Amino acid sequence: MKGNNKIGLVTMCRKAGKLVMGMDMVKDACASGKACAVFAASDFSEKSLKEIKFSCFRYGVKLYALGMTMDEIHFGLGKRTGVIAVCDGGFAKACAKGLEHIEIDEDEFYCS
Repeated sequence: MKGNNKIGLVTMCRKAGKLVMGMDMVKDACASGKACAVFAASDFSEKSLKEIKFSCFRYGVKLYALGMTMDEIHFGLGKRTGVIAVCDGGFAKACAKGLEHIEIDEDEFYCS
């Protein structure tokens, strides 16, 4: 599925009130159990990606590569962000279809 189809789904999630955008709000959605899936932009910084990976790992939320840049997300949603969370199981499943699941290695969070 192409990125422009994904942005349509994400826009529907937003209109339904089931979309959370931005690092702090996504981390809060993970912590509160509201986030069903988290999606990261392709140009999300390594430091920020590690931070969101930790939240997803800690709260058992799946993380996916959205396959879109922050500018593409901005164009589709009107807000420039590198990470979004979908807070509805059906929408999350539809959005995740065909996307790469980002593997989370718990060892990267702990220094030996």
